[in-house]
Amino acid sequence: MLLFDIIMRKVIIASQNPVKVKAAELGFQKMFPGEEFLFEGVATISGVSDQPKSEDEAFQGARNRANNASTLQPEADFWVGQESGIDTFQTEMVAFGWVVIKSRIGLWGKGRTGTFFLPSAIVALIKEGKDLGQADDIVFGRTNSPKHNGAVGLLTGDVIDRTAYYTAAMIMALIPFKNPHLYS
Repeated sequence: MLLFDIIMRKVIIASQNPVKVKAAELGFQKMFPGEEFLFEGVATISGVSDQPKSEDEAFQGARNRANNASTLQPEADFWVGQESGIDTFQTEMVAFGWVVIKSRIGLWGKGRTGTFFLPSAIVALIKEGKDLGQADDIVFGRTNSPKHNGAVGLLTGDVIDRTAYYTAAMIMALIPFKNPHLYS
């Protein structure tokens, strides 16, 4: 009987939010269906405001989370940072998220969610100082929506929930790892 070593790569997700952990798992599984991964979520700081208010700030928060996770768990193969953000496009407020993946081999992956426009009731609460999750909870009478379906799930009636929303961005961020010969 031959025994084969299963190479299991470790992925550290810089969040303990179950939505973000699940999105990372699904993204890796979809992009690398024949490979084995061990996933672990860890609490990290983003180094940006609690509610990033620009593309740059949200991207930096995701990158900081990936870097901070690599410091906390240096023995891993991949470190995943995810950060939601809001910004103004023309005269309206939009929401989006960034995913940044750092690898042991020094390759970086970056992906972004789609953008959606926020309704005026949520925008008004954000302008009063609430973050997007708090505003969602108030408008929809929910509790802790960022750890469930999020704004995108609430606004689409779960046609796209927050897990699916981040999974697509995760897949985009994994493109360089699927095609390292094109990104080295």
